[in-house]
Amino acid sequence: MKCVLEGNGVKVFGKAVHALSRIGEELWLDPMVKGLALRSVNAAHSAYACFLFTPMFFQHYSLGSGSEPARETIKCKLVIKSVLPLFRCLTAIERNVERCQITISTPTDRVIIQFFCKHGITKTYSLRFQESEALQAEFASHLCPNVLKAPARLLSDMVLHFPVSLEEITLSATPLRFTLRNYHEAGNDHMKMMYTEMSLHPDEFDSFQVGADSDITFCLKELRGFLSFAESHCLPVSVHFAAAGKPVCFSMEDMVLEATVLLATLIDSENTGPSQPVGPPAPTSPRCADVAALPVVSHEGDSRESQNVPAVMELITSSQGSPIINPPALMHLLSSADNPHGLDVPDEASAMATPASTMICSLLFRALASEQEDDGCDVSLPVLACYSDTEDDLEGDYTRSPSL
Repeated sequence: MKCVLEGNGVKVFGKAVHALSRIGEELWLDPMVKGLALRSVNAAHSAYACFLFTPMFFQHYSLGSGSEPARETIKCKLVIKSVLPLFRCLTAIERNVERCQITISTPTDRVIIQFFCKHGITKTYSLRFQESEALQAEFASHLCPNVLKAPARLLSDMVLHFPVSLEEITLSATPLRFTLRNYHEAGNDHMKMMYTEMSLHPDEFDSFQVGADSDITFCLKELRGFLSFAESHCLPVSVHFAAAGKPVCFSMEDMVLEATVLLATLIDSENTGPSQPVGPPAPTSPRCADVAALPVVSHEGDSRESQNVPAVMELITSSQGSPIINPPALMHLLSSADNPHGLDVPDEASAMATPASTMICSLLFRALASEQEDDGCDVSLPVLACYSDTEDDLEGDYTRSPSL
């Protein structure tokens, strides 16, 4: 096989290699009668991409050279890391390279890429390939109930608002709205992530056909390279998809090239359905979560204070070796004392209480307890804070709690 590219075609070919490098680590070259196909698939077989350059794209295209007859069965596989450096700097290629020639030699199992640059400079690269079967993904796009078509710039602008580190993205489509949002798992800490959602009206699309409401989640990394390629050529992008768990296809077509990206989607068993409004997760208190996660170790002391209140407080050992009161246990006592008639008190208040609010409630309850003692209620509570002026006088009247 032998093909020759000139001018801007070399840059376009290099951009296709860049887009395929985001898919997988191997590159398939498949010369056919209808053109040269470049394909790649990731290791998990969840993403597939194909760029087909028709013979009109090349200045010269032939499946055979010289005495070698034309063969359509030439199929080779290259390591994409060996091809990517050749097209690393596309700006320099556009400025210096006048013509590029690609030759596949089956007797030597090599792919020879030659750059004919200005001032008579020729750069030749010889890459050994591995003979492999053709890579092809089967997808019946005409069976998909949902078909969208929009300018590549529109989709690129939407994706631009999502972080580069984002792995998955969720696409929701109804007859009245198109939405993209970042995907979050149920077990993740929602307070440590940024929630982004963008919506478009159907009038923004060139074609908007939604036969069934759908929520699909797929990888965003593989899609970015494809959208960048389509945007540089100002070509519209078509999206074919169905329900969650079935592949989604992004494609673009021109007279000289065709490009397709096929991505697997997640099966979300906990999905509430596309008909329900989608909103950001309800915020939870990080402080409460941290407190609940702390391990509480019971510690028995020999001091008089710990013996007097064994059922009221749990003591834990701090880093300095001094005992510390466990606030949730103290809150349980406060609720019991505040409800002397034995009424049931929900535990939600104590569960949602933070260490700071527990301390404030304890100090306030000390003032209320003084009034209850005057009424005959004998409740012995530890003093967490004393008056600075009469600390010595009150030391003998009240049982002091362990030092904080």
